[in-house]
Amino acid sequence: MDPTYKDYWEIPGGAVEADESPYEAVHRELEEELGLSRRLGGLLVVDWVPSQGARTEGLMLVFDGGLMPPDMASGITVREDELRGWAFCSLQEASERLSPLLTRRIAASLDARAKGTVAYLENGHPVAWSASSSSI
Repeated sequence: MDPTYKDYWEIPGGAVEADESPYEAVHRELEEELGLSRRLGGLLVVDWVPSQGARTEGLMLVFDGGLMPPDMASGITVREDELRGWAFCSLQEASERLSPLLTRRIAASLDARAKGTVAYLENGHPVAWSASSSSI
């Protein structure tokens, strides 16, 4: 998505509101930003991001939006006060439009979906651990 208030593209999303689960927030944000109402798949990525300026640290979650049939894609609408437009992109095309952090998060999401796993990232970077090194 190409937001009017930023110099780079974003992926659909936003902040969780009071008494709202992350899954509910995704549904609300998709409806608000793109006019989409659809069932989502599972969690693909958990990304911890450190504080930056006035923004506190946080967890960013990416859920599997699944494949979109052409008739649903033709129904996407954008609020002109928030978005200049949107596009389906390959990872290479996305990397030319998104911040490096979001590019890493999207790459990890695609990898997690292909492997049927959930990726854990810190600031967009994969964190590797093994069960044998766990202290639990």
